[in-house]
Amino acid sequence: MRILITGGTGFIGCYFVNELLSLGHSINVLDLHPFEEGAHGIDPKTIVDDDRVRFFQGDVRDAETVREAIHECQAVLHLAAAHHDFGISEKTFDEVNIGAAQILCDAMDAVGIKQICFFSTVAVYGETEPPVDEDAQLDAISPYGKTKLGGEQIFQTWAEADSSRRCLTIRPTVTFGVGNFANMFTLIKQIESGMFLPVGDGKNIKSLSYVENIIDATVRQWLDQPVDEPYKVYNYVCKPDLTSREIADIVYKALGKKTPSFRVPYLLARALALPMDLVIGVTGKNLPISGARIRKLAKAQTQYESDRIRDDGYQQRVTLEEGIQRMVQWYLDRGKEEAKQGVKRRLPPERS
Repeated sequence: MRILITGGTGFIGCYFVNELLSLGHSINVLDLHPFEEGAHGIDPKTIVDDDRVRFFQGDVRDAETVREAIHECQAVLHLAAAHHDFGISEKTFDEVNIGAAQILCDAMDAVGIKQICFFSTVAVYGETEPPVDEDAQLDAISPYGKTKLGGEQIFQTWAEADSSRRCLTIRPTVTFGVGNFANMFTLIKQIESGMFLPVGDGKNIKSLSYVENIIDATVRQWLDQPVDEPYKVYNYVCKPDLTSREIADIVYKALGKKTPSFRVPYLLARALALPMDLVIGVTGKNLPISGARIRKLAKAQTQYESDRIRDDGYQQRVTLEEGIQRMVQWYLDRGKEEAKQGVKRRLPPERS
């Protein structure tokens, strides 16, 4: 089967390209950015030379580009999104996360595609109190969460308009793994450099998703077995959950470092971050330390449930501890040096 992957050169997209090719599928990739040298284990030359892969450089907001990229495909995996906390306007969030969903639906109708897998987010739940399963209240508060929910609604309407259509929506929590330079990378870097200060009691739960597990779960629930209803939703969270303290302790151990006994009181840490918050408020810069980041790491409870996907037969292959250990080893072997060369922010361009 030939599958269109939007956002296919990003972190999760690269893993899907490798996995789907290994399973014998052919791939059309639509992305603003080409494959990068060595990104997530992918050799760009190998991809270019593989006649099963066709790369289309373009924007999911361009209907003509989407129609070109979807040609000869039988299914769509929609990963492309606007998702960064800084540097994206609400207009761009709307265009990329909602407008592109409708463009994809129109393009699928034009060529007769009946199935899509859409990567949404647990941000659609907002600050709903745990336990948060797929039936919990949808109360998105961020532009990202609100527009991802808008995209879900478009795909649900599309799927339920025709009994032969199928849409599987995956709502992942924070996803990490080898090749990712986001939150987990920052934590590893701070601990390795001695710049990390444990804050509070560290008992707050931080639900996580290890990338190899979410790829495995998606392929199983979408391609290995038929989706049994027009529109189906799964949260994806690796279990059992870890607290913020347990996550840091695993990183310390993997780095061969002793876990510090001293922890900064939470209120003191927030007070010390006030100057950074003022700078962020005035300049709009994305600084590594802020009151919001301290709250997110040390206080915020981000606990989600994913019993539904397990009840439907999925079995997690990699533990969170092993996933973190693998990422720490990659950081030591290559990631630290790769980051020094500069990490590109994959922001959708603003349009007038």
